Amino acid sequence: MLLVDDQDDIRTGFRLILGSQPDMTVVGEAADGLTAVALARELRPDLVVADIRMPGLDGLEVTRRLAGPGVPDPVRVLIVTTFDHDDQVRAALRDGACGFLLKRSGPGLLIEGVRAAMSGDVLISPQLTVRLLQPSAAAPTAPTAPTAPAAVAVGSRGDSASPLTAREAEIVRLVADGLTNAEIGTALFISPGTVKTHVANVQAKLGVRNRVGIAAWHFDRA
Repeated sequence: MLLVDDQDDIRTGFRLILGSQPDMTVVGEAADGLTAVALARELRPDLVVADIRMPGLDGLEVTRRLAGPGVPDPVRVLIVTTFDHDDQVRAALRDGACGFLLKRSGPGLLIEGVRAAMSGDVLISPQLTVRLLQPSAAAPTAPTAPTAPAAVAVGSRGDSASPLTAREAEIVRLVADGLTNAEIGTALFISPGTVKTHVANVQAKLGVRNRVGIAAWHFDRA
């Protein structure tokens, strides 16, 4: 992957975090958007991890040039930034970004975000997910893990026509709350791998591409 950030210490930190994973390799770095686009076209990395505010071109323009509509040979771009303005998140996703993470979310979510991007999924920091899908709602409080799996009826909103099992409906609710697979596994006392399987089954049943689609389906039925 290619790391793009104008701060040397951030790139060093990301390189240490991602380079420690056996299935991830950092092939290059750039400190500005113009260099990032040139290197991405030269190196053809599997993924570009880019900040938003940078000299030359910002991360949104980098995303448009590498992954936007009409790009003949797109490169995956994952935005990782300190800025969480809703319009920037929407613009990045509209123009082809395969995820939007906040730097303060921590190394675990960064690794999960990279893996999600590489598998064709989209991961958004939990701090942003509910706010984006419910723009008129008050800011939600952080969800707390139940001491035991809560019983959720099929079609947790009382809809008997739901295609989901009780467990899948429960997982949909937690995905909509912005929890990661690991957090859902902890809350429901199952492994992250089992959560991933359930999420994939839910996506297939609902005909959505990613976790954002699952959350949108959930809120549409609320």
